Amino acid sequence: MTSPVNIIVGSHVWAEDPVSAWIDGQVNRIDGQNVHIQTKNGKKIVANISKVFPKDTEAAPGGVDDMTKLSYLHEPGVLQNLATRYELNEIYTYTGNILIAINPFQRLPHLYDTHMMEQYKGAGLGELSPHVFAIADVAYRAMMNEGKSNSILVSGESGAGKTETTKMLMRYLAHLGGRTGVEGRTVEQQVLESNPVLEAFGNAKTVRNNNSSRFGKFVEIQFDRSGRISGAAIRTYLLERSRVCQISYPERNYHCFYHLCAAPPEEREKYKLGPPESYSFLNQSKCYKLDGVSDAEEYLATRRAMDIVGISEADQDAIFRVVASVLHLGNIEFSKGKEIDSSGIKDDKSRFHLNTTAELLKCDPKSLEDAMIKRVMVTPEEIITRTLDPEAALGSRDALAKTIYSRMFDWIVQKINNSIGQDPNSKAIIGVLDIYGFESFKHNSFEQFCINFTNEKLQQHFNQHVFKMEQEDYEKEEINWSYIEFVDNQDVLDLIEKKPGGIIALLDEACMFPKSTHETFAQKLYQTFGKNKRFIKPKLSRTNFTIAHYAGEVTYLADLFLDKNKDYVVAEHQDLLTASKCSFVASLFPALPEDSSKSSKFSSIGSRFKLQLQSLMETLSHTEPHYIRCVKPNNVLKPAIFESENVIQQLRCGGVLEAIRISCAGYPTRRTFDEFLLRFGLLAPEALEGNSDDKVACQLILDRMGLKGYQLGKTKVFLRAGQMAELDTRRSEVLGNAARTIQRQIRTYIARKEFVSLRHAAIKLQSCWRAISACEFYAELRRESASLKIQKNFRRYIARKSYLTLQDSAVRVQAGMRAMIARTEFRFRKQTKASIKIQAQWRGHREYSYYKNLQKAAVVTQCGWRARVARRELRMLKSAARETGALKEAKDKLEKKVEELTWRVQFEKRLRTELEETKSQEIAKLQEALHSMQIQVEEANARVVKEQELARKAIEEAPPIIKETPVMVQDTAKIDALSAEVENLKASLLSEKLAAEEATKACSDAEARNTDLAKKLEEAGAKVDQLQDSVQRLEEKLSNSESENQVLRQQALTMSPTGKAISARSRTMIVQRTPDNGNILSGETKTNNDLTLAIVNPKEPESEEKPQKSLNEKQQDNQDLLIKCISQDLGFSGGKPVAACIIYKCLLHWRSFEVERTTVFDRIIQTISSSIEVADNNDVLAYWLCNTSTLLMLLQHTLKASGAASLTPQRRRSSSASLFGRMSQGLRATPQSASGIPFLNGRTLGRLDDLRQVEAKYPALLFKQQLTAFLEKIYGMIRDNLKKEISPLLGLCIQAPRTSRSSLVKGRAQANAIAQQALIAHWQSIVRSLDAYSKTMKANYVPAFLVRKIFTQMFSFINVQLFNSLLLRRECCSFSNGEYVKAGLAELEQWCLFATEEYAGSAWDELKHIRQAVGFLVIHQKPKKTLNEITNELCPVLSIQQIYRISTMYWDDKYGTHSVSSDVSHFKYSSHDDRGLEQRSEQFISVRRRLKHSILCR
Repeated sequence: MTSPVNIIVGSHVWAEDPVSAWIDGQVNRIDGQNVHIQTKNGKKIVANISKVFPKDTEAAPGGVDDMTKLSYLHEPGVLQNLATRYELNEIYTYTGNILIAINPFQRLPHLYDTHMMEQYKGAGLGELSPHVFAIADVAYRAMMNEGKSNSILVSGESGAGKTETTKMLMRYLAHLGGRTGVEGRTVEQQVLESNPVLEAFGNAKTVRNNNSSRFGKFVEIQFDRSGRISGAAIRTYLLERSRVCQISYPERNYHCFYHLCAAPPEEREKYKLGPPESYSFLNQSKCYKLDGVSDAEEYLATRRAMDIVGISEADQDAIFRVVASVLHLGNIEFSKGKEIDSSGIKDDKSRFHLNTTAELLKCDPKSLEDAMIKRVMVTPEEIITRTLDPEAALGSRDALAKTIYSRMFDWIVQKINNSIGQDPNSKAIIGVLDIYGFESFKHNSFEQFCINFTNEKLQQHFNQHVFKMEQEDYEKEEINWSYIEFVDNQDVLDLIEKKPGGIIALLDEACMFPKSTHETFAQKLYQTFGKNKRFIKPKLSRTNFTIAHYAGEVTYLADLFLDKNKDYVVAEHQDLLTASKCSFVASLFPALPEDSSKSSKFSSIGSRFKLQLQSLMETLSHTEPHYIRCVKPNNVLKPAIFESENVIQQLRCGGVLEAIRISCAGYPTRRTFDEFLLRFGLLAPEALEGNSDDKVACQLILDRMGLKGYQLGKTKVFLRAGQMAELDTRRSEVLGNAARTIQRQIRTYIARKEFVSLRHAAIKLQSCWRAISACEFYAELRRESASLKIQKNFRRYIARKSYLTLQDSAVRVQAGMRAMIARTEFRFRKQTKASIKIQAQWRGHREYSYYKNLQKAAVVTQCGWRARVARRELRMLKSAARETGALKEAKDKLEKKVEELTWRVQFEKRLRTELEETKSQEIAKLQEALHSMQIQVEEANARVVKEQELARKAIEEAPPIIKETPVMVQDTAKIDALSAEVENLKASLLSEKLAAEEATKACSDAEARNTDLAKKLEEAGAKVDQLQDSVQRLEEKLSNSESENQVLRQQALTMSPTGKAISARSRTMIVQRTPDNGNILSGETKTNNDLTLAIVNPKEPESEEKPQKSLNEKQQDNQDLLIKCISQDLGFSGGKPVAACIIYKCLLHWRSFEVERTTVFDRIIQTISSSIEVADNNDVLAYWLCNTSTLLMLLQHTLKASGAASLTPQRRRSSSASLFGRMSQGLRATPQSASGIPFLNGRTLGRLDDLRQVEAKYPALLFKQQLTAFLEKIYGMIRDNLKKEISPLLGLCIQAPRTSRSSLVKGRAQANAIAQQALIAHWQSIVRSLDAYSKTMKANYVPAFLVRKIFTQMFSFINVQLFNSLLLRRECCSFSNGEYVKAGLAELEQWCLFATEEYAGSAWDELKHIRQAVGFLVIHQKPKKTLNEITNELCPVLSIQQIYRISTMYWDDKYGTHSVSSDVSHFKYSSHDDRGLEQRSEQFISVRRRLKHSILCR
């Protein structure tokens, strides 16, 4: 991969970068071997020309699927191609027939479904996009066609996705060769289900991977002659036994331990297990759970997988007993014993775990204890028993745990193989190797040594295979080639496995000597391999050593090499577990013959692993290998992150770059003849003229360029490294020369064109200038002639103007003088009139102020005098109250006052009745007089008309004057008589008119008197009402006086010897009241104690002994009791709120509405405010919404403003604009309003029409306004809570998820039903929210019209949100998305039907915009719909602009149909004028604004 020398200034190149590995830029300057490069991020760097590689500027933007197609096959080109494809979620890329798989760290189910398997079935390699199925299909087809076994080697570091890739391979092979097995379980199903079992017991979380395989696995899938799976076998390599006892943060132990701790309670009780934190083998790391993984579910899945692979229930129970015993075994601790270097069980907790372990393994607890803390040494003379110290005992315990677990894992693998079964007559096999990749950690031990040894072996096999493929490609094209050298790692393998001087051999030798330590082993390595170039000794360590592997240097810690290499079971452990009563445990440790232990040779993990690896390599050598290199793009295990440095290192470790280097050593650039001629044909155009043979044309081009060393195959051109860059340089030079020639011709043409244009312009300019000079001369002559005429006319005009100005000035001066005189006169008269008015007003104000002061002084004097008289009377009453006779006399006076007031009320009623009767009689008389007057006026008018007719006729009948005769005197007399008669008639007519005017005046006077009488009648009615109120006040004063008298009487009785009898009689007199004065009878009882807070209970014995409290203290106590009562949830009685009724009755009883100052209203408001502080408690809000609305309605029908009865209609009209006004109107409109709304039961309140109105003072009116504000506030809080709850769901409801949408299109009926149910989950969440709020408000008896208003506004909000999202987002205007929204709207419609019209109201109609828009999306045959059908039938509510926007954004992702026809799509510009378009363009905003303003404004 050496850099070509054909790099010139301006070339695009790749240079090394410490952050991103490689960075692209452009060459600015070349100084010898140094190249100055301007990078794409603006930096300037200098690099050696040997480390700079050319960049292909014509590469495909999406990369190439096979990297052998790259124009420049080098390291930065490979890295850029992989990064480009990874950004497009193309995780698979070929390098020849090697597949590179980059872990996406996310689920891509569309890549691995059955449809994708069918596509790759039978397809050749390279026909479709790179895929793991393609590799599996090639292996399967090669096996079937050639009859030879194949193998697929999956490698990569931890977290690169090897295990998942292996699963996909096995799934595809099972899909191709499925066959029914024994007892209904298929072989392929057992093979696939063996993965969860092996992962549970052999996988664990590491630093780099949450599900890292801690063992190697080679799965042999056997096929018969028909290509069906006939058997399978699983081989495992080097299980990491040390992980059972030792883990570090943030790693975890094997999954099965955590699965068992999360098992069902009965299972954990069975094995006496607790949480993972309580076990020593698990709590060494604080990581107990994996993100997104449930250990409880994984436990059940493992159980099911064990059932499928054929492990019986008894064996499963035994397996998990062993797993639990290992956990308990780890909690056994040891302490120093009484003797030197001895140990014993530490405490009772350790003893409990010891007994539990023995119980689970079914062995003797004492024997288990001795096996861990004692060792038996057999000598020829005697048998010696030695006790271990605590540290050695812990080592013995850990060795026992590791041995038990490794034996159990081997048994599970063997059981799976036996259950699956193997076919001895199979035709061929396909082996899938899933083995750990190259590992290099901060601390590397024996496990990493074996893993890297395995990768060295596989890398050698890989290099040989790649070299072989290169040779096959050359032979296929029939070109001459020579031997290509490649890096061989045989020296590293000799360093590790060579006998007798390899590291493994030295390790086995050290293990056989009892006195060997890790230090002696390290020194032996230093002495043996001190001069080996692959072996390095660290300077600051005595036990570490470093090996230079093909992927890099790795430093190993030799401290635990000896312990981990020993592969033998302690005799005491063997005897203990062989004697177990559990058959499963005993089968794990079969008894050894007595002579076998003595004659057996030493066995080690390293030697056994080397033999297994040799067997694996022999198997692979007899198969046709296929390679899959898994790459981890980043270390944070997250998608869409590509760390270039990390990927480059993995490509080096995986040998991919080595394969590329091998390709570069031969002919790395290969192009077909067509591609070569298309790109480089311009270098020799004559080669393309008249030459039909592409190979000959390519030969001519290469010869003309003077290239050496290339080869022409049958279909391709093979170029050496650097020749492609040289051809590109020549091509750039040719293109540059051609561009310069074109530029020269273009510049000549442009200059010639500019010259001709300038010459033509100069000729035109000269011609125009001569014409302008002539025109100017002629214009000068005209100006001279015109100037003479202008001067003459101007002088005349000046003279005329001066005369007219002088005349106008004289007229204006005269008019101004006259106006000034008139204004002076008018101002004087106005000032005189104003002064008179000011004097009158001042005198009136002075007299009125004097009168008001006098009146105020009189009132103050009267009040003072009345107070003095009242105090005097009070003292007299107190003195008189001490005597019984005085009390009787006071009572009689009060009764007389009551009777007198009753008589006055009846008298006022009679007076009112008489006034009404008199009024009606006077009105009748006036109407009769008016009628008679009108008749007389009509008769007089008729007579006047008749007289006028007679006069006219007489004048007409008079003969004309012809001549002077004596008769003339008589005619004149007649005319005089007639004239006199006419005058008389006019006089009579005038008199009749005067009489009619007098009658009309009398009628108007009568009407005025009638109006005065009506006003007096109204005033009398008002006075009657005031008198009734006064009577009620007097009655209340009477009751208060009786209460005071009772107190005085009790005080008097304390001084009297007959006090008991008198007090008893007085109590009886006070309690027994008649219905006439409005008090309750003695026999009537109160069921609700809260409604009688102000009534003294006569049955209390304390009232006889203690004096009654003062009136203010009693009112304060009553208020406290009321506040305490309403602070609790009193609930409802008969569907009506009890708290509102209690408040209303108490305020009405205390007459709090009529007082000028009181604190009860503020305390009620504070109580309500404190109750609704928690805005999220909808139940409390609904409860107080019902109470406040009920109380406000009662106040609306009870209170009236004092002295403003005439203003009530105006106030009601103004209040209708608020929420309460609309509420009262809604209540009046309901059917119950005709008969009064029975808010409470009959014993508390009756109908609203029967409520007595009270003149409210300012505190009561303020309380009503505050109550209205709280009603609106609670209403808004409930509405906002509902809006806040459904707002996040609306964003999810407008667009269906893509995965769910695709599953609906391609899935089956059952899958469709499940997907449909998942799709409408968000809509169902909205419906559940609406149901919850509806039930809450119904449970709290909120008025139905308020519930309707809330849901109407919520549906308007939903309509606005969904409709605006539909118009603004194109991805929402699809057919499948329309079906999704339509299904959700159907859910809302079902809810409206279920909620009934009483509570839902017209909410469904608020969704008309989104309903019609969705209906337009899902309708079929849109091109056949006309404009009239769309606007009038389908979408009558939507505007033209909105329909046009939806039709242009529509796309059918389900059936692929088109939108509306072109005629309809152009209606926006052909059907309406500009003004209509402007109005419709604003309709989108106006709809939203209108719906938004429909929400309640505060």
